[in-house]
Amino acid sequence: MTPAAPEKKPAILALSDGTVVHGRAIGIKGTTGGELCFNTSMSGYQEIFTDPSYYGQLMMMTYPHIGNYGTMSRDDEARKVMIAGLIVRAFSDDYSNLMADGSLQEYLERNKVVGISDVDTRMLVKHIRTKGVMNAVISSEILDEDELVKRAKDWDPMDGLELATKVTRNEAQTIPSDGPFKIAAFDYGIKQNIINNFNQRGCTLRIFPAETEVDELKEWNADGYFFSNGPGDPNASSSYALPIVKYAKESGKPVFGICLGHQLMALAEGIPVKKMFVGHRGANHPVKNLETGLVEITTQNHGFAVDEKSLDDSKVEVTHINLNDKTIEGLKFKTYPGMSVQYHPEASPGPHDSSYLFDQFLEMVKETKGEPA
Repeated sequence: MTPAAPEKKPAILALSDGTVVHGRAIGIKGTTGGELCFNTSMSGYQEIFTDPSYYGQLMMMTYPHIGNYGTMSRDDEARKVMIAGLIVRAFSDDYSNLMADGSLQEYLERNKVVGISDVDTRMLVKHIRTKGVMNAVISSEILDEDELVKRAKDWDPMDGLELATKVTRNEAQTIPSDGPFKIAAFDYGIKQNIINNFNQRGCTLRIFPAETEVDELKEWNADGYFFSNGPGDPNASSSYALPIVKYAKESGKPVFGICLGHQLMALAEGIPVKKMFVGHRGANHPVKNLETGLVEITTQNHGFAVDEKSLDDSKVEVTHINLNDKTIEGLKFKTYPGMSVQYHPEASPGPHDSSYLFDQFLEMVKETKGEPA
């Protein structure tokens, strides 16, 4: 006997420019808001929803069918769902996957996520690409369009918003390995697969909260330093992050940054970081390695970027560029042994085009320690 289709309860998505669309409620009943962004990935929705870099943002998936393979606990990148809300075209209440733990609806309910389905995501993405990123509100309890538009207009903008401290761990944690390297990692929203990549390469990690005193860092006596991805405006995180980056630079030990970490390392050299018109979010971004000439298919998730017009050639060298819009995707630092990338080498869109970056960093660590390559 075919199970009855779930009842279609109404929901509304309202954008801060007055655009309003109606659809079906998914997840829990409620109201939520944030910066509306879109992701072009065809799969991996659970990894996207649990990526801390998406904290405070409404996630709109451009691939139409979402939920069709359910959810699996092993696919979480963090301890909870990080997105503020979900927008999809066609939501699958049923799923087909022998390895799944349950349905996406159950997962959203368990993680208290408000969402909307049955909306024209193609139209909305074209709208955002034309008008630029903006705030929005989803509600399945308030059905007054004017009230929701007002709430979207009043929602805190991402510019100037400090969010890394909202997703960091409460205290330092050591992740052991049987290898010889000690890496001090800063958790601005670190993804589980970044930790896995370091562990698999023989690195014992001491993962520090976003706000950590330099004296606590000195006690660890690391062989290298890592600055993680994370949400929010990097300029708003500079008060607590830049003193640590400065200490890492002056230590003479190798330094590696990904995403927000990349932006903070640029800020520490006096290079501005700007808000993007739309941002890069997806698993299909072509990035050219200027040192090798090779092109990598990369996973990206960022709404801020290093200002390519404000580079200081005496301090940095551009190592990677985005082939879609020529934005900066990687830097090598000339005044200390440092490297950074804007994209996510721990992800697997290419499937492993960018994993060599972890190996490059470890080669720098070996050289500094005086060990054979």
